[in-house]
Amino acid sequence: MPTAQLPWLLLAVLSGALISLQARITGGLAAGLGGDGFAAAALSFGSGLLVLALGLLAVRTARRGVGLVVADVRARRLRWWQVLGGFGGAAFVLTQGLTVGVLGVALFSVAIVAGQVAGGLLFDRMGLGPAGPQRPTRRRVVGALLVLAAVVLSVADKLGGDLPYAALALPLVAGVCVSWQQAVNGHVRNASGSAYTGTFFNFVAGTGALVVVFLVHAALTGLPDRLPTEPYLYLGGLVGISFISIAVATVQKLGVLLLGLCTITGQLAGSLALDLLLPHGGTEVTAATVAGIALALVAVTVAALSGSNPSKVVRRSAPAPADGATTASGQPRRRPRG
Repeated sequence: MPTAQLPWLLLAVLSGALISLQARITGGLAAGLGGDGFAAAALSFGSGLLVLALGLLAVRTARRGVGLVVADVRARRLRWWQVLGGFGGAAFVLTQGLTVGVLGVALFSVAIVAGQVAGGLLFDRMGLGPAGPQRPTRRRVVGALLVLAAVVLSVADKLGGDLPYAALALPLVAGVCVSWQQAVNGHVRNASGSAYTGTFFNFVAGTGALVVVFLVHAALTGLPDRLPTEPYLYLGGLVGISFISIAVATVQKLGVLLLGLCTITGQLAGSLALDLLLPHGGTEVTAATVAGIALALVAVTVAALSGSNPSKVVRRSAPAPADGATTASGQPRRRPRG
């Protein structure tokens, strides 16, 4: 490994740790809102959208990218549902608020990883992402099976107890949604030629979905009767923007596969560290949980290092320069005048 890659590797691992930190913050916000995970998710995503909207005023290329995406949707070069990738992020954040306090960050992260790997295999086979259809290799399939086994192992000592199976299913489904989000967001990046614009559309869709869910829930159960006073509980949106920005900055240096491996490594290590150093909601890290995380890491390594060349993946999936940006269908886009 070239020494010059080390800083980028560390940044990618940091982005994964930030995902675990966001999970803890969102779970804490939900607890501070009287257990209202719906309100916590809406506040977390909404705060991120507010920051991005303010930044949009200062980033000219991002504003131009918004116009390009809208034009592509109207011309049907970009399918309307491809700009809704934020729905996957909304499912992820909502699941954080609803289940982290019950499962703990470590077990939550293992379930998320299982869903991500399974969804990645499925959507690669379907050709949902910008790279087109990719047949699942033997290593990828083995990796998916291993990561599912890791989930079972991590809860093995609780199977006869009071483990909330419905709560465990939620992050599994959310992980699949995250894989879908990554696939369709790639088309938005290609259409706009701007990672900032892609992130903005992601937060628009996610915030819209979460606000609707929150309003329905509030109509049935009422609004939270209090707001937490700890300022750090409102930083979930900023943390989300941070790890997405790091991923965008490092993908061209590491490639998609290596970036994903480093991110999940940081996510698993960060989640375990949080549960060990800052126990939350009475959760306990057992030997089975640690073994499950270790097996999940092995599984993700097997699935990621399946013989694909990361540099080739980057050239297909990374945003092209403004002069050579492409539409979602892969056609070259001309730079707009003005």
